[in-house]
Amino acid sequence: MQSIESINPDIVRSYDIRGRVGQQLGPGDAHALGLAFAAAAASRGFLEIAVCRDGRLSSPDLEDALLDGLLAGGMHVFPVGLGPTPQLHYAVRAAGLDGGIMVTGSHNPRDQNGFKLLLDGDPVYGAALRELVMTEPLSRNGGRVCELRLKSAPHAQLDGAVGVKESYIRYLVACARDAPALNVVWDCGNGAMGAVIGSVTERLPGRHRLLNSRVDGRFPAHHPDPAVAENLRELQTAVREHRADLGIAFDGDGDRVGVVDSTGHIVWPDQLLLFLATEVLATRPHATIVGDVKSSRVLFDGVRDLGGRAVMAPSGYVLVREAMLREGAHLAGEMSGHILFSDCWHRTDDALYAAVRVLASIGRQDRSLTRFRTELPPTVATPELRLPCSERRKSAVMREVAERLRQAGAGVDTTDGLRVTTPEGWWLLRTSGTESKLTVRCEASHAEGLESLKGQLALQLRLSGIDSGMLP
Repeated sequence: MQSIESINPDIVRSYDIRGRVGQQLGPGDAHALGLAFAAAAASRGFLEIAVCRDGRLSSPDLEDALLDGLLAGGMHVFPVGLGPTPQLHYAVRAAGLDGGIMVTGSHNPRDQNGFKLLLDGDPVYGAALRELVMTEPLSRNGGRVCELRLKSAPHAQLDGAVGVKESYIRYLVACARDAPALNVVWDCGNGAMGAVIGSVTERLPGRHRLLNSRVDGRFPAHHPDPAVAENLRELQTAVREHRADLGIAFDGDGDRVGVVDSTGHIVWPDQLLLFLATEVLATRPHATIVGDVKSSRVLFDGVRDLGGRAVMAPSGYVLVREAMLREGAHLAGEMSGHILFSDCWHRTDDALYAAVRVLASIGRQDRSLTRFRTELPPTVATPELRLPCSERRKSAVMREVAERLRQAGAGVDTTDGLRVTTPEGWWLLRTSGTESKLTVRCEASHAEGLESLKGQLALQLRLSGIDSGMLP
């Protein structure tokens, strides 16, 4: 395969690489990425790299081209095969490797794909990602495909000589050892989590029904993005029909989780984070809990009421993780469904790990999610909405809105984007780090206040030429 000298710069985003296959992204980009990654890794003395792929139709071809590039760059490559992104993280840690690359489009439309990079234990993002893709490719001898062998894994006494997938599954099952016998519906959305879900749920106590667990990159049932309420409708119906205790959904590569309670109501990620924080703070008084800027005030107030320290972080899973490590937090999460635990040995956003921790927490708290949700202070809010906006206009829109708010003397928090607090509640406008979109959310304590907030936000969007018609 003939490589190209560089990667299409239009597909390099804040946290990963993503683009439309056949138009923005192709095997040439994957090959070039492999060479660039190899050169960057070798310059730091790194050699051993794992590669995993999700279930998108284009992932096998992109994986092949990526492997060719890594091998041409002299890397020792350890294929993990088909699986969720957290399985790649587990493989890198358990086998003691230097880094990894996940071929995935995450929750993007099915005609898109991309890559998530891991080097020396941390995600590669921001300026480091841009620098890596610009690394001059260098062919080196010695590249070879290697068999993955575990060196240090949690619950090592369970592992023996099993492979990385089985070790990962056993680790998850062990983390759910305190879970009660619950009736649970699981929706994989035909994403990569389907490659492991059956082997996990068959070893958990209780009854477990699987929806859309066959990995299919066409996503025939619904789009695999649990942050969008519409994508949880099938799960909600199944939970009610089977009188389940809860339902759990995953995104396309298995690092984000969505949950509904026994009535089919959505337990939004900030509410789920507070549920988990309740258990954390019961055993670790004054612990720090990190939530992102899109999270409800109920989360931050609730953590403080429980005696914890609440920290607001910028949105973006790598930035939330960064804040978690910096603040010494025991738990962190964001509204898109990324949940991170400090005592999860790999400290990454593993949706299946978060799910089994929820099951165990229900048992330890002796409280259902339905009871927890109904006892929360009342609020009304929009879900996180993503409004189309070209890359060239995103920053300009933010500057325009910020200037108008400054002139109006509005109360604005700029932790990440613009979080505007008013007597009715708050609204948020920020740029997406992974898509050509703006993300917005509003929250108030009553319906009239929410309508007022939505009107304020819609006005600012219209003044900058952005269609606000998606606001419900």
